[in-house]
Amino acid sequence: MPVIARYAVATLTPLILLILGAFFALPFGLVALLWLTLIAAFLDKVLAPPVYDPESHEPWSDRLSAVLAIGHLALIPLVLTALAGPTLDFGQKLALFFATASFFGQVSHPNAHELIHRHKRWLSSLGALVYTTMLFGHHTSAHRLVHHRYVGTEDDPNTPLPSEDFWEFAPRAWRGSFLAGLEQEISRLNRRGKSEWHPSNPYWFWVGGGVLMLFLAIDLAGLLGLLVFLALAALTHLQILLSDYIQHYGLQRLELPGGRLEPVAPHHSWNAPKGFSSYLMLNAPSHSEHHMHPDRHYDQLDTTAKVPTLPYSVPIMAMLAAVPGVWHRVMDKRAMKVMQAAQDRISQMPAREAQPGPQTPAASAQVTEEDEVDALIARVTAEPGT
Repeated sequence: MPVIARYAVATLTPLILLILGAFFALPFGLVALLWLTLIAAFLDKVLAPPVYDPESHEPWSDRLSAVLAIGHLALIPLVLTALAGPTLDFGQKLALFFATASFFGQVSHPNAHELIHRHKRWLSSLGALVYTTMLFGHHTSAHRLVHHRYVGTEDDPNTPLPSEDFWEFAPRAWRGSFLAGLEQEISRLNRRGKSEWHPSNPYWFWVGGGVLMLFLAIDLAGLLGLLVFLALAALTHLQILLSDYIQHYGLQRLELPGGRLEPVAPHHSWNAPKGFSSYLMLNAPSHSEHHMHPDRHYDQLDTTAKVPTLPYSVPIMAMLAAVPGVWHRVMDKRAMKVMQAAQDRISQMPAREAQPGPQTPAASAQVTEEDEVDALIARVTAEPGT
């Protein structure tokens, strides 16, 4: 089976099941939930991770992302009306609700994350729209302007502090990323001689689009539809924050002898390349590779690189992170080992090598990220007449 077909089977199967579950009083929602949980956990044990071949990029990878994004947009009204309507019984609604939340967190989020890094205008705008429909539009700004630049430091709200519990991290990261992204956007506007209230500030779109979604939920399914939509958004936000938490827990950028921080490197992210969840999450578990090559398509990420690796798949690690005592027992020693190895490497560097030199390819990519967001914002929040 071609590699891209494996991505398609893993991601489109639950999407189709959810659409069927919204239309028919049959256990499609339950099957979708099983696909995203128990079946995924089983297949992770028996299938091999994606094969690394940087030259094998398929044009279908972008097309699959577009289909998944459009499917996400279609799924929202279908699920809201189904959950607020009389067709499904309570058990079917419960299964459909949690399956949809799981799909948003495990497929829609990684897919939107891929899209906002794309150069093509319509793809990057589509990714921003998906995040906005989940009331998380600010992630488009914060992820690219803040997270990629400051990951592994206290300036990145989405990097957990040392020994921080997830339930301490989540509210701090949500508020911090919203404000940090806004600060970066205002700074960009000011450098162009524009006010923070200028219509081209993308936060008008991120916030305004979110408010519009609330009214749309009410129009589609009444007050119950609004409550269901808010619950789906809340669970989606938790899954996005869990991804950041488990992929960067305990990994900090250290100070070089010259006084500056080390550049972003593979050991600043945790990875979990598995045989099924890597396909389901569009290779998001190969997180170090993404930070080193943010413009690289998901089907080109190296799943064989020697990088810090989590003991279990991302979904299982997310469940462990929700129980801080268990999480710390599993991860603290692993994180300390990675950090000690990094410290040892720095201490053994000759002084001239420890001094930051010309930008690495990853650092250069981070600089171009800001230029790309300029183009994205201009497209998504274009002024009249431009």
